Amino acid sequence: MIENNVVREQVFTIKELESFTGIKAHTIRIWEQRYNLLQPDRTDTNIRRYTDNDLKRLLNISLLIGLGHKISNIAKMTEQEVRDVILKANDKDNGPENHHQHVLKIAMLNYDENLFSSVVDSYIEAKGLSATFVEVILPFLHEIGVMWQADAICPAQEHFISCLIRQKLFHHIENLKGSPVTKERSLVLFLPELEIHEISLIMIQHIFKSNGYKTIFLGQSVPLEDLVQVHQRLGEVDFISILTTNPLPLLMPDYMKKISKHFTDTGCHFHFTGVLTKGMKSPDFQLISFYPGVEALIGNFVS
Repeated sequence: MIENNVVREQVFTIKELESFTGIKAHTIRIWEQRYNLLQPDRTDTNIRRYTDNDLKRLLNISLLIGLGHKISNIAKMTEQEVRDVILKANDKDNGPENHHQHVLKIAMLNYDENLFSSVVDSYIEAKGLSATFVEVILPFLHEIGVMWQADAICPAQEHFISCLIRQKLFHHIENLKGSPVTKERSLVLFLPELEIHEISLIMIQHIFKSNGYKTIFLGQSVPLEDLVQVHQRLGEVDFISILTTNPLPLLMPDYMKKISKHFTDTGCHFHFTGVLTKGMKSPDFQLISFYPGVEALIGNFVS
């Protein structure tokens, strides 16, 4: 982080390391004393303070222990040896259940595109894109959210890994180019103004295209007036969106009223899901539908 033009290294408490790595604080203390794995600074009141390099090291250690390695042997490994073991285990796909999330954390913290691709590509090859998204990417995005809220990652790291995920998804969508369109209605995927969380929306596009729909992906922060122009050009369409942070709850009723004003009796329909729609009731069932989750929304179009 940068404060007053001075770079400040991220620091963590031992409890934060425990939360991010799954290694108990008591165990971390023992390893420090027995194997000299970490050498944290201490505050004037003798409280341990750990750096992002300490976090990366513990994430690696947690992975190797999950793979069956003993801490006494891990302590003797160089950083390159540790990385080689992790990559080898990933190729064999024989790690513990959270192995892939741990490796993706390390890839994010180290800005390591090759490590990211080795995890995601091997999982896609084995189980397909949809399973990879549900079983690997979504849990990882949740982990990113936790680390972001705890100030454990910087914006550049979050942007880096999010861009890689988007690139990977768009690559697989591009591979569907030329797929036959077998459904009559076109699907327009968009996010409202100031809404930027588009990764799940990109995945939905892949699912719809795979199932014979023509999709128009508009992406982030689309003004409602632009959707009016889309309707004028394309006619009756289904608009699909995921509401995560916007419109703000206080502004949501007004947003729905504007939709009703512009799209009543047009033959279009709006389909919404996301955390902001929880508990909401549609003001017009002929025009607007809310879904409890992404799976339910997809299920309305794909049997």
